Amino acid sequence: MTAFLTSLQSIIPIIVIIVLGYALQARGWFADAFAPNLSRLIMNVALPCSIFVSVLRYLTLDKLVSLSSGLLYVFLAFAGSYILAFLAVWIFKVRPGRRGTMINTFANANTIFIGLPLNIALFGNNALPFFLVYYIMNTISTWTLGVYLMTTDSTSGQKSTGPAAKFNWKKLLPAPLVGFLIALVFLVARIPVPAFATNTLTYIGNLVTPLSLLYIGITLHKAGLKTIRFDCDTIITLVGRFILAPAVMFGILYVAGFLTPGMPVLESNTFIIQSAAPALAVLPILANQGDGDVEFSTNVVTISTILFVIVVPVIMVLLG
Repeated sequence: MTAFLTSLQSIIPIIVIIVLGYALQARGWFADAFAPNLSRLIMNVALPCSIFVSVLRYLTLDKLVSLSSGLLYVFLAFAGSYILAFLAVWIFKVRPGRRGTMINTFANANTIFIGLPLNIALFGNNALPFFLVYYIMNTISTWTLGVYLMTTDSTSGQKSTGPAAKFNWKKLLPAPLVGFLIALVFLVARIPVPAFATNTLTYIGNLVTPLSLLYIGITLHKAGLKTIRFDCDTIITLVGRFILAPAVMFGILYVAGFLTPGMPVLESNTFIIQSAAPALAVLPILANQGDGDVEFSTNVVTISTILFVIVVPVIMVLLG
């Protein structure tokens, strides 16, 4: 019980800021364009700055080399989640238009707007290098196989051949990942960063967590809590996101602990928590582009975003 209360206290600030965003949106404080603009500010300005500073502050060349094994474990976990997702679609005969959403929710998580602030709140900035490992694999998975499955999953059963179904290489290099790569250049080349630049980037980077949490609250209000419903496909999808995906990650890390002992607890905990983050917020947009079931995608994203408040303390207790 003590562990549960401690975990709950860790996410209370997260919940409060999310509720604040929800309440302010309900009172009409924000225009319709505010949330999209806030998203762009976080993704293209604040987050790259935060990642750049954190990499140089918390990462060393030795630690960078040690992270390569973590990338392998995360890759195996994603592969396992995809296999389970395809099996679920086949076993439960999920209808066209919902398959892409279900498979994506099994495998890919909302690492930026929920996973990142949650990770910082629970484990601090020291865990950011481990988060970046998961983030890289999640980004590659989402914008390769993930986006293909979403934009070719039409409710009519016919594959889309429009622009949305075409692969976009630019999606593999979002601004946060570019910030990470630039930081690696500075780290490997040992390029010094002036104090004023570090301080400026730190101030901008500190906007990430509070603005991300406000964004979640705004998004929840726009989605509408009254539209939530639980059907068979939704329940299967949520089981995949909150039970099967973390279980696969835990299993791989458990086996890896015997084969290559010495993995930092912070690294394994970060991977497991990230594997239990809610569904991607962009799923309804991708479903719309692929003529999929947008209502189902919206329902899954909304419910998973709400349920993470309950799931995280439970996982933290299980992790000890």
